Amino acid sequence: MDDRVRVAQLLGREPRGAFDVVVRDDEGDPVVVRNAPFLDDGTPMPTRYYLVGTEIVLEVSRLEARGGVREAEAAVPAEEIRATHDRYAGERDAAIPTDHVGPRPTGGVGGTRTGVKCLHAHVAHALAGGDDPVGQWALDAITVAIANRSARSSEETS
Repeated sequence: MDDRVRVAQLLGREPRGAFDVVVRDDEGDPVVVRNAPFLDDGTPMPTRYYLVGTEIVLEVSRLEARGGVREAEAAVPAEEIRATHDRYAGERDAAIPTDHVGPRPTGGVGGTRTGVKCLHAHVAHALAGGDDPVGQWALDAITVAIANRSARSSEETS
């Protein structure tokens, strides 16, 4: 299946800009996309990496719902979060043509300047190979949550 068609299915809407699939699951389905720094209409797109894989989106949503953003901000030192935003913005900005005139995307991960706004964007960045301690923290938390659910499920069926 064409990546644009599949990503539209995963998002539940048409993508509004160019992207590349940079992480796939074992079946080849898109998990993470890397967005162009501008949407098709020229609007700045601060979110370089976006999580689209159904299962991982659900797991990160569960983590966020139980207070994961606050937990991540408490677990990862502020200077590491700030450095992550700077690296992310630097990579995104390097993809902007040098002759670009007009508005530019701002902020770091998911357009955030400070702290943590969206664990989905951090996880996408980490999965795509970015040095993202918040994303890694979230991936570790998800792994523990899945293991705990599996253990409870095994106990209930015994």
